[in-house]
Amino acid sequence: MTAPNLRNRYLDDSISTASPAKLLLMLYDRLVLDLMQGEEALRNGKREEAHQRITHAQDIILELRTTLHVDAWDGAPGLANLYGFLLTELIGANIARSPERVAACRDLIEPLRDAWREAALAAG
Repeated sequence: MTAPNLRNRYLDDSISTASPAKLLLMLYDRLVLDLMQGEEALRNGKREEAHQRITHAQDIILELRTTLHVDAWDGAPGLANLYGFLLTELIGANIARSPERVAACRDLIEPLRDAWREAALAAG
């Protein structure tokens, strides 16, 4: 088996055996990574790379939004609204080629990721 195949198998196994809390953290970690790389690519004039990273970040936010149970807790509707705002902002950032707008989105996401991580650690 080749190295890329082994890596893909490892990733598939990691995802399929992860708890819901771990999956959520994996999504948030990848979202932050995409935003960092998208911002950096914009700053370096790498338009296609930036577009790929930002649209992948949008896909993750869309997944987070569609899987959010807005009836589950009082803060869920606000989180859903934040996800909607982030999607709109990232679309605008991508069109305007604005690393500042991507950074602002990352600044909103990182504390959420950290809070989810703390909650997961406290629960398990």
